[in-house]
Amino acid sequence: MPRLTLSRNVIVAIVGVLAVTAAIEAWMGRLPLGPDGRFGWLEADIWSSSQSQRVLDPYSFTHVLHGFLFYGLLWLVARKAPVSTRLFAAVALEAAWEILENSPIVIDRYRAVTIAQGYIGDSILNSVSDIFMAAFGFLLAWRLRVGVIVTLFIVSELLMLALIRDNLTLNILMLIAPQESVRAWQMAGR
Repeated sequence: MPRLTLSRNVIVAIVGVLAVTAAIEAWMGRLPLGPDGRFGWLEADIWSSSQSQRVLDPYSFTHVLHGFLFYGLLWLVARKAPVSTRLFAAVALEAAWEILENSPIVIDRYRAVTIAQGYIGDSILNSVSDIFMAAFGFLLAWRLRVGVIVTLFIVSELLMLALIRDNLTLNILMLIAPQESVRAWQMAGR
């Protein structure tokens, strides 16, 4: 398998995307470390007010899955582009999602139709970490066989479903076409 070589330009571009994302989120009112101003590595409780404020949380797995999906999409539409260019594109796509996810319209949508009733948006730290997780997922997808990636995707979704009654699939479903029965089932796990 070929090695990934990141040119200085690609590294600068990725760092630039991270900086611009952080700046836009700060402009939108996102806090660097969340409302309590404390740094933390992990928040495992999805019902906690610290959810989406630390470096990692259960939803970090969904961002790895974003990376799998971005790899597949970019392989389909830009197969001949260098992997480093596709990695940059995946980082840019995830950054765009993080900005959109932390916009008032999406935060309000999460509160209205998903189990994230008290959701206040991500801290900048969490958003940047989510971008890194998507990049990690992209690199895993680049390195591993399709069957392994599909298996990891399914196992991750089932594990999250069992542990927190939420996953990427339900998150998308509930944002696009909310189902009260699904929401009630999710809330019963609280």
